[in-house]
Amino acid sequence: MPLVISDSSTLIHLAAIYRLDLLVDFYTTITIPTAVWQEVVEEGSNRPGAAEVAAAREKGWIKIETISDEHLLRLLRRDLHLGEAEVIALAVEKNADLVLLDETEARQIAELYQLPKTGAVGILIRATLEGKLPTLRPELDALRHEGGFWVAEPIYKKALRAVGE
Repeated sequence: MPLVISDSSTLIHLAAIYRLDLLVDFYTTITIPTAVWQEVVEEGSNRPGAAEVAAAREKGWIKIETISDEHLLRLLRRDLHLGEAEVIALAVEKNADLVLLDETEARQIAELYQLPKTGAVGILIRATLEGKLPTLRPELDALRHEGGFWVAEPIYKKALRAVGE
């Protein structure tokens, strides 16, 4: 079973468009660091994703882990929010197979550590290519409008091309 570690953004935005279940379909288990749990469920209790992530933890497919490498975490905190820093630190510490990150800065730093990555758009592309979603465009539009997710126009068009739309 691959070790997949997620940041808040991917969880929140997929939950907002009712596609959080794609994560369990693709990866069986998702690991999140403590800061992500706090951001999504505890601090975000009335926002999209909170109830869904809490339910996923109760069902056992979202697991919480704490960071051991405080030195790396402090280093990453210079450039990243706590959740993103914990995702990358935990991924480095545990030699993760994949990290789920959406923010550009976090993705760039993940590249420095040679961490394989994807995000909400990548998950939707994969779901479309594997036939779990009939088309991508309505999903991306929902992500933008209902999910409040900013997708740059070049990325939007590139994603559509990737699935032949």
